[in-house]
Amino acid sequence: MEYLISLVIGLVFGSFPTAYIFLKKFKQIDITENGSGNVGAMNSFRLSKSKSIGLIVLIIDFIKGLATVWLIGLIFGDIFLYKVIGLIGAVLSHCYSFWIRFKGGRGLATAAGGAVLISYPTMIVWVVMWLITFIFRRNIHFSNFASTLLTAILTYTSADVLNRLSNRPAESSIEFSIPVSIVLIIILTRHIEPIKNYIKQQAEKSRKE
Repeated sequence: MEYLISLVIGLVFGSFPTAYIFLKKFKQIDITENGSGNVGAMNSFRLSKSKSIGLIVLIIDFIKGLATVWLIGLIFGDIFLYKVIGLIGAVLSHCYSFWIRFKGGRGLATAAGGAVLISYPTMIVWVVMWLITFIFRRNIHFSNFASTLLTAILTYTSADVLNRLSNRPAESSIEFSIPVSIVLIIILTRHIEPIKNYIKQQAEKSRKE
């Protein structure tokens, strides 16, 4: 029952379509039908031309993950698996919100919010990977995809270390690896289209050269 309750808490918190609500209310724009269609901070900023709206969306999406994990800890105690299952629910419903026909954002801010309370070393690894890949490619979507994929791989190859350094370690390495990689895989599903577009652009650029 604890697993189900944790999942439901995450689904409820994560489903709040922050960017959709802010763009509709303040700019009369349906973010799902404009720009990239992504219901997140970056598309909010591009469509609204407002740094404030973009930042507010980013902060609230971050808080969705943070609040999910905090509340589950408050209810069930400091148990890794309950918290990460809640985060899975939050990231899933953020990426595919049932309030807006299962459209949503890319899940990075929400995942980061939860990671702060679950396993901040994993988040640090992701940030380092992102910076390295961005230096070489100078493309946000490529860096998002590559760093998420590499971090997912490291949750298995370096599970012992990452788990040991987590705020409250899981009972075993596999208990750490599987749910954390699920969070990252959900994020990857929302980056398939951007990375396909990036590859297409690079191919066209190469042909012109």
